[in-house]
Amino acid sequence: MAIQAVENTYWVLETDHTAYTLGLNRGGLLAHSYWGKRLPYLTDYPPAPSFDEQPFHSPSPGEFPFNRPAHLVPEEYPGYEDVKYIEPCLKVTFADGVRDVVLRFERAEIIDGARPELLIHLRDVHYPFQAVLHYRPHAAYDLIERFVTVTNAGESPIEIERIFSAQWHLPLGGQYWMKQLTGRWFDEFQLRHEMLNPGVKVLDSRRLTTSHHANPWFAVDRGSAEETQGEVWFGALAWSGNWKMAAEVTNFASTRVNIGLNDWDFRWQLAPGESFTTPSSFAGYTDGGFGKASHHLHDFIRDQLLPHGAQPHRVLYNSWEATFFDVSEESQGRLAEIAASLGIELFVTDDGWFHGRNWDNAGLGDWWPDEKKFPNGLGPLIRRVNDLGMDFGLWVEPEMVNPDSDLYRQHPDWVIHFPSRTRTETRNQLILNCARVDVQDYLIERLDRILSENNITFIKWDMNRNVSQPGWPDAPREPRELWVRYVWGVYRIWQTLSERHPKVIWQSCSGGGGRADMGMLQLADQIWVSDNTEPTARLAIQHGFSQVYPAAAMEAWVTDSGDRFLSLEFRFHVSMCGVLGVGANLLHWDERDRKTAHKWIAYYKEIRGIIQNGDLYRLDSTQPDVFWSVQYVSKDQAEAVVFAFLTHPMNPTRLQIVRLRGLDPQAMYEIEGFAGRRSGAAWMQTGVQFDLNHFESTVRRIRRVST
Repeated sequence: MAIQAVENTYWVLETDHTAYTLGLNRGGLLAHSYWGKRLPYLTDYPPAPSFDEQPFHSPSPGEFPFNRPAHLVPEEYPGYEDVKYIEPCLKVTFADGVRDVVLRFERAEIIDGARPELLIHLRDVHYPFQAVLHYRPHAAYDLIERFVTVTNAGESPIEIERIFSAQWHLPLGGQYWMKQLTGRWFDEFQLRHEMLNPGVKVLDSRRLTTSHHANPWFAVDRGSAEETQGEVWFGALAWSGNWKMAAEVTNFASTRVNIGLNDWDFRWQLAPGESFTTPSSFAGYTDGGFGKASHHLHDFIRDQLLPHGAQPHRVLYNSWEATFFDVSEESQGRLAEIAASLGIELFVTDDGWFHGRNWDNAGLGDWWPDEKKFPNGLGPLIRRVNDLGMDFGLWVEPEMVNPDSDLYRQHPDWVIHFPSRTRTETRNQLILNCARVDVQDYLIERLDRILSENNITFIKWDMNRNVSQPGWPDAPREPRELWVRYVWGVYRIWQTLSERHPKVIWQSCSGGGGRADMGMLQLADQIWVSDNTEPTARLAIQHGFSQVYPAAAMEAWVTDSGDRFLSLEFRFHVSMCGVLGVGANLLHWDERDRKTAHKWIAYYKEIRGIIQNGDLYRLDSTQPDVFWSVQYVSKDQAEAVVFAFLTHPMNPTRLQIVRLRGLDPQAMYEIEGFAGRRSGAAWMQTGVQFDLNHFESTVRRIRRVST
């Protein structure tokens, strides 16, 4: 069984290789007790810790003036109460002004079946306020899913001020380090590895979206884990709005990571009889290093989250850099003919196709084809693209509106704003308040009409600014519920359109990687990782992205960026590490460029199944940030492909040797460009050497062969 109860006071959640345990301690508190490798017997797991087992000194027996016993217990879901000077998961204000919550165990239930779940019911000791902690083990992926539902069972409103999804406890004692992803626009997914010191380290977003500046993911180790070995505790939040992660190290050798909705500027009025459910946090443990942690997340996202699962993603062409806003049936048709000759499978018309859109200062919100550019609608262009053997896709930015638009002139109240403040525009646009049901209905109707009237199989959904003046003047309830209701509204729009048009592939873009998370990947199959397409910069961006998200979710374009010092072959190799796309101005490519593109597009089609659905290995390098190498291995270990990139000159005394991974040690393999057959064990132990010069790259196929 995935979930087992011991005397209904202790619970063990087991996955294929790991275990997570919790129970009631002697003081009646729900405490975390174990998270690590799965043990042979239930009796092997430690009991829920009680305060008198904790090491501390008191000036006199029974007196603890500064650190009370309850403060030291690793509670599963601590509320703000009493003298617990830690980061709480929950803070509320009751109608009489009381500003703490005292939750105690009421009962537990286990739901068996294909989707087992443990529900721990807690209740405030005085007020009719209930909380249910949800635990779902995903056994095959060694992941535990946690979220919380709170309910107001009384007759007076309750104000929620903080509600996290989970608090993840690390084993007591020792020094921990944390990997996280930070950055900014054009420089997303930069990997950092830092020591956790006493205090609270906070990463968050206050921008209405996940943001370019951090990502709701963590990987914690003891400072010695590597790609292939070492204990790693890791997790992520499935949420596409404001989030917060608070990693706390106490002065009592305890370390925990809180993750959930951001409590900054957040309030939620929980009316009598109402419930509120947090987004899910997924977390896991492995002793196989950071690479194994990534595999668990990659497999889970591909198998359980992506709407179209393992369906191969097509090689696309996007028209933006060729035409910008100068979009017309003629200009797009000319590009489509060239794209088809290269082997492109999906042609995407970007910004500039809709009513009044000649620059970025007008048109957003008016989602119908511009009458001057497309006098007969999009139909003739789409038929032309289809006749060339390609599918057709379209760029949209539904959450935005230009003041110079029919929509804004009719509904200026539909945007997020404070009535007494100037409405700040960035990129000449404002944000539609998708928390409003009428805004949601308008966008559903407009986009549904476009998709119903045209043979469109791909949508690139963009969002090119963050929030300002986050007001909702006519909100029916607490205006600060905007932060959550906005995201719910966006989810509703996507979900409704996906249900009506199940064959459409959706891509999430927010000026690049500003909205990449496990919540969005339940609606979108792909993420536009960064607006930065310069290949040497993309190597670091893609490396960071791969810590959490699979290659199948990573759209990567070949553009003209870097063409002065990087070959077209190098640019293709970088983009082939994800879902290959082309965004260059094809009108500027000569015959040699087109032949090169045709070659590598055809090659990618042969190996994309391995890249998009295989296991990804980030191979070690003697000189990080100079020499990069990544390998993909099919699930049956029959095929693999390895990429290597040299950017700046290396120390000539250091060889560019790559030790492969993921092969069957006993099987024999051939590697393209290397003589002879060797066992998987040999290739992985002794490695291969690539002879690369400054700004050169290579890609080699690996095939299992019979002896």
